[in-house]
Amino acid sequence: MSPASASLASLVLLLPLFGVLLLAPGGGAGPVEPSGDPPVDSLGPAPRDADGLFVNPAGPLSHGSLGVRLPFFARRLAGFFQSREGIPGRVGNDGAFLRENARHSEPTLTWIGHSTLLVQMDHATFLTDPIWSDRPSPLSFLGPRRFVPPGLALEDLPPIDFVLISHNHYDHLDLPTLRELAARDPNTRFVVPLGNGDLLRGEGIERVSELDWGGSIRHGEVRIDCLPAQHWSKRGLGDDREALWASWAVSGRERRFYFAGDTGYFGGFERIGEILGPFDLVAMPIGAYEPVRMMQASHVNPEEAVRAALDLRARRVVAMHFGTFDLSDEPLAEPPRRFRAAAESSRFGADAAWVLEIGETRLF
Repeated sequence: MSPASASLASLVLLLPLFGVLLLAPGGGAGPVEPSGDPPVDSLGPAPRDADGLFVNPAGPLSHGSLGVRLPFFARRLAGFFQSREGIPGRVGNDGAFLRENARHSEPTLTWIGHSTLLVQMDHATFLTDPIWSDRPSPLSFLGPRRFVPPGLALEDLPPIDFVLISHNHYDHLDLPTLRELAARDPNTRFVVPLGNGDLLRGEGIERVSELDWGGSIRHGEVRIDCLPAQHWSKRGLGDDREALWASWAVSGRERRFYFAGDTGYFGGFERIGEILGPFDLVAMPIGAYEPVRMMQASHVNPEEAVRAALDLRARRVVAMHFGTFDLSDEPLAEPPRRFRAAAESSRFGADAAWVLEIGETRLF
């Protein structure tokens, strides 16, 4: 086997271990009911190609050449054995206030780490892309390391009404965590984009709702809308784009919240803001943007995160998807620094753009 063939074979064997780094080829509360609110179906359905695979409205995304990707994977492998500076701070949180608040529903947001947020609003308590595992990987002993423990222990959580999943990469759809949440409370609902339900049901998680872009359901006093994002899906070898990716809006009488999931910058933010905004709080990813030629199409950088929040007509924006796992090349302290600078030169200023410590809770 030639050196080039050996490198490609090694890459294929390593792909499932990286979760979000997998590369696409080329280019307990009340019942869930169908929403009776005005439809947002103009935002969907998600487009598909001739083979029935999901695609982005902008077409195929670039993930860089092999000359970009192979060195990147080598750096990530080396990172398994190295420490990095600039990890986020962490504050102690025993969950007592959040458990009590589940009965009163003051609007709160708590950063658990990465894209995992605990949100309370309009008498609903929910999680976004929950991951309590040490590594986002199919193997518990190999994969990108977690730099900071979760901001709240699973056993300290308040009752969770529903869980929102943005897509199936391992750092966003963590089956060990989802199994624990389902076992902890059989009333917890798991809301996923199309094509992801069987993955959960295969783990014995039956209380699952699958939505296409433009689809909505109601849970108690809030409406949940499945919305576009610019990303991709892959869980293993050969399943590229078989499952959908999404962002989410949760709207109640008192608050509106938007979770961007994982996404590149695209015109859909402005359209979502026109239909569903303004939002009281928008959660935007700010990390995993280097190397640019590999990441730009599917991950916003900090400046794009601020721009997207403005498009969405957000009153406040909170940063996520940075500093928790070793997923990309940029220095760990750079995303929040750039995010703050971009926000301070916008209408958000310093007060309406949040960079939380892991475990921190804020009212909104």
